[in-house]
Amino acid sequence: MDLSVLEKNIGYTFKDKELLKKALRHTSYANERNLESNEKLEFLGDSILEFLSSKYIYNNYKYLTEGEMTKVRATVVCGRSLSKVAKLHNFSDFLYLGKSEQKANGENRPAILEDSVEAMIAAIYLDGGLEEAEKFIIENLKEEIREATKHVGDKDYKTVLQEKLQENGDVKIEYKTIGESGPDHDKSFIVEVEVNGKFLAKGKGKSKKEAQMRAAKLALENLN
Repeated sequence: MDLSVLEKNIGYTFKDKELLKKALRHTSYANERNLESNEKLEFLGDSILEFLSSKYIYNNYKYLTEGEMTKVRATVVCGRSLSKVAKLHNFSDFLYLGKSEQKANGENRPAILEDSVEAMIAAIYLDGGLEEAEKFIIENLKEEIREATKHVGDKDYKTVLQEKLQENGDVKIEYKTIGESGPDHDKSFIVEVEVNGKFLAKGKGKSKKEAQMRAAKLALENLN
């Protein structure tokens, strides 16, 4: 197992190779050989990930509310995002697994992949400091963060608008796509929101969902 390949994949070379090995050492493997597993590193990495992703969101998306920032962070530090990072860098090729996990194809289990990424974050922090850990996190998750910020208000604005309009009884709320432009890889959409056939507002976005959210937001502002 040539761990230098993994180091090249993640863009960081360890001074202490034992830390790297520990980050990849699943409990099943550690128990068979009376070694320390990556569980403690995982615990530390989880906290580092939460802190540094919060810092990035705070510094780069100042227009979000505290609640929206919390939602974005929750989306980004979830298992799905971390599994994607592990798969991107082929962590499954380098994990130390016990015999039972090997037989069960544990190297592809989402939970094991997620834990290994958190452990890797802690290992990078202990070996190279907070700056290196931050570099790894942001390089691998900034696109996930950007995507999460696009739709963070979708449910909120549309739900709030619906609740406000239905205070005095049932109403019919419709979102109509009235225009789109641009090439397939960079389209823009314009959506109108109507209540009982009456125009309230329109919004523009890079997706229909984003345009709907902005239309709902503008409608709320107009009503207020």
